[in-house]
Amino acid sequence: MGTVIVRVLLLGLCLVAGGFPASAADPRGVSANSGTVGIVSGGVEGTYVRIASDLASVLDDGDRLRVLPMLGKGSVQNLKDIVLLKGIDVGIVQSDVLAYAKREKLLPNIGQRIKYITKLYNEELHILAGPDVARIEDLAGRKVNVDVQGSGTQMTASLIFGMLGITVDPQANDQAVALEKLRKGEIAAMAYVAGKPTRLFRDLKGDGGLHFLSIPMTAELLETYLPSSLTAADYDGLIKPGEDVDTVAVGAVMAVYGWERELERHRKVARFVDAFFSRFDEFLKPPRHPKWKEVNLAAEIPGWTRFEPAELWLRQAGAGSGQQSPAGKKEDFRMFAAQRGIEPRQAEKLFEQFLLWQARSQP
Repeated sequence: MGTVIVRVLLLGLCLVAGGFPASAADPRGVSANSGTVGIVSGGVEGTYVRIASDLASVLDDGDRLRVLPMLGKGSVQNLKDIVLLKGIDVGIVQSDVLAYAKREKLLPNIGQRIKYITKLYNEELHILAGPDVARIEDLAGRKVNVDVQGSGTQMTASLIFGMLGITVDPQANDQAVALEKLRKGEIAAMAYVAGKPTRLFRDLKGDGGLHFLSIPMTAELLETYLPSSLTAADYDGLIKPGEDVDTVAVGAVMAVYGWERELERHRKVARFVDAFFSRFDEFLKPPRHPKWKEVNLAAEIPGWTRFEPAELWLRQAGAGSGQQSPAGKKEDFRMFAAQRGIEPRQAEKLFEQFLLWQARSQP
């Protein structure tokens, strides 16, 4: 035991001093650190950590680029970590977190400090309920787990229950703990925002009465979220073949701090962007997460500003290929919608639904 304590103390001293003992070839580990990009993701059961793991597997390139995935504590905390923590360069967050951060005034000038590399995919809101809950309205006044404080699920669940006019008794348990509480009947339901199929629910069976609740579509919900559904193909143990459970989806975003161009942190993340965009096709092949097939690199996010190297890469890719860029195709879609009297916000949602349909149609 004493040896373990000494080793831990030595590790801590090395980290405080700036690293492990220097090597003759690279006295301060400059080459290793200059190529390292830290990415904060999500909890062990969520989609974010799988996406971050895929990034490391595909993009790692020795000292030139090394991706270090880290577990996170939800979108709100991830946003703070991108701004405040030295070792974090990129974070995966929900698209509605920036508006939430501005509204709550979590950090000064957050709109100028945070930018995005790309929208990744859509994540679905799962509301898993016990056998005595038939409709989402039945959750009024009942205990509903909304994940830990500061998580993306907590933020989105509070917004959606508020839009639906349903007041629940929110519980702040870790999702794995919440599932056990739901099985024991200690809570009525649990909310979880994650890309389907999420590992936490994938192997569950409905023989204990657990089932997903449908979320009724309202005009207010559709102002912020996309309509989506859960099917037997996603959760065959909880949903019968041919049945769909209506829900809503929120975008996942690869966010980054808006470093000044002359700084080394800016150049490091720019190298990451170039590698990610250049090798994107590799993320569409097995064994990578199926959510990669939903990604449109040129998709824009209302209220966000794109990181300049990402914007430049997309423009150059469109010009260099001699073909219309993804951004150009989206602009054509907007013109098509405008000529038919479709509102711009609705056109954006239609385009997103088209991308989802296209992704599901691919073999």
